[in-house]
Amino acid sequence: MLILSRKTNEKIMIGDDISVSIIEIRGDQVRIGIDAPKTVKVFRQEVFDAIKAENKAAALSAPVLPVFPADAKRESV
Repeated sequence: MLILSRKTNEKIMIGDDISVSIIEIRGDQVRIGIDAPKTVKVFRQEVFDAIKAENKAAALSAPVLPVFPADAKRESV
């Protein structure tokens, strides 16, 4: 992990097209701004973890498929 020190209004560049700006420092909270292309997804860690958990639960759940009687005829379109 790279650890950097920044002051208010200073930036960190990630690659050529992502910048992280320090907007405000108040007590133990730091407000940051992230400028990235729309194709780059940016989430807070707790939101990212919730998305991953929901995706995992959905992948593990059995799909509900309709049950058709064995002697039912299929309609032709």
